[in-house]
Amino acid sequence: MTGWHCKTEFLNPNKPSEQDIVTTREGLITLSIGMKAFYADTALEALIVTPGTTARETKGITTFTNIIEIENGGSVLPTFNGNILSLWSRMYRVMGMAERVIENAPTVLANDNPMRSGLVAHAHLFKAMALGALATGFEQVSLQTDRTGQASFVPRQAALEQAITLLEQADALLTATPPSAEFYTRLVGADFKLRSTINAYRARFNLMAGKYAQAIAAANLVSPDSMSRFVYDGARLANPVHRQLRIANNYAPRSNFGLPAGLFDPADARLEFYLSLPNTVIGGETLKTIKGFAQANSAPLPVYLPDEMRLIRAEAIIRSGGVLTDALAEINAVRTQTTGDVFGVYANLPAYAGPVTADELLLEVYRQRSAELYLSGLRWEDNRRFGRPAPPANVNPVPLTFERSRNFYPYPDQERLTNPQTPPDPAL
Repeated sequence: MTGWHCKTEFLNPNKPSEQDIVTTREGLITLSIGMKAFYADTALEALIVTPGTTARETKGITTFTNIIEIENGGSVLPTFNGNILSLWSRMYRVMGMAERVIENAPTVLANDNPMRSGLVAHAHLFKAMALGALATGFEQVSLQTDRTGQASFVPRQAALEQAITLLEQADALLTATPPSAEFYTRLVGADFKLRSTINAYRARFNLMAGKYAQAIAAANLVSPDSMSRFVYDGARLANPVHRQLRIANNYAPRSNFGLPAGLFDPADARLEFYLSLPNTVIGGETLKTIKGFAQANSAPLPVYLPDEMRLIRAEAIIRSGGVLTDALAEINAVRTQTTGDVFGVYANLPAYAGPVTADELLLEVYRQRSAELYLSGLRWEDNRRFGRPAPPANVNPVPLTFERSRNFYPYPDQERLTNPQTPPDPAL
């Protein structure tokens, strides 16, 4: 994208130039550490809170204009909205950092194959994560940053396919040349499971792209016992959900995960896991207090939840015309679980007792995803993919009876003003 979108800033007080950073071994390691930290603290915040509000998981409750605009949604959502810009620019900043590593590591680390393979695989993963996030919010995106401001755009399907390719390349690198112990110690850490995360996101993006056999195959590679987390020190890096929903109080969780009657079960134990008292009533809506993974500034956040893999398999089986009882088994594994989840997320519900038809099982998958994956940045994408009712045209603000307030976001003004290839904005 434009130069300011992918300008990389560093926390080093000596402020080395980018040339110094990308031409040395230590510089590339520092850049990679900073890329992961920026995603976990800043980019992930934009993915969770803004689409989360558009998909009714949370309600914007402050008087900041940009938050009110996201809360209202509709055809009048302005192109100068700051939240939309944040989602766009932060993900492209992640992409820019990843691209610098991918471009320079082969030369700088020509004689250090184990560190090179690790750094490049790690960069492929984070670029893929950023592309997938952009495909969640926008109909078209650019696959590469462009400092001249002339980046071309492709449909979101192509972005998902490129993200999948990046993840496959990352996996191949790890297999061909296993990274060094130094790489895992300095960059990855004990809490982040690189290979499992790559496979989990391969499963996620293949499902979103309609590649069901590939989604199932990737999901099968993710152990349910693998815990991959973003960790925070509570100061330099802070849990972004806690920051926005408990400290800044810009948003509040809607009751019942923001779902209408019939899409949640009052007996679902995940309601108590994610949401707590005290309640607040604003604009006639009952709002909860966030719990779950956002109880402290230093609380870790899952990079993915293991039961997402079960629900990916269930959905992919159904959509590909597979055996419905196989999908039902995956659904019931999520519904009835009471022990063994590495993150402690349990529905504690009885087995599914409804009709075993493709349509009804897909609706049940949506119910389970909406509860299990609450505030993970996936609800808006899910809401569209499962064919939930679209918001009405030219009704502003969008009535709360609709489960989402936009289909896609308009492109930020800052992009359109500098890049003549920016596509037309979606009507809604």
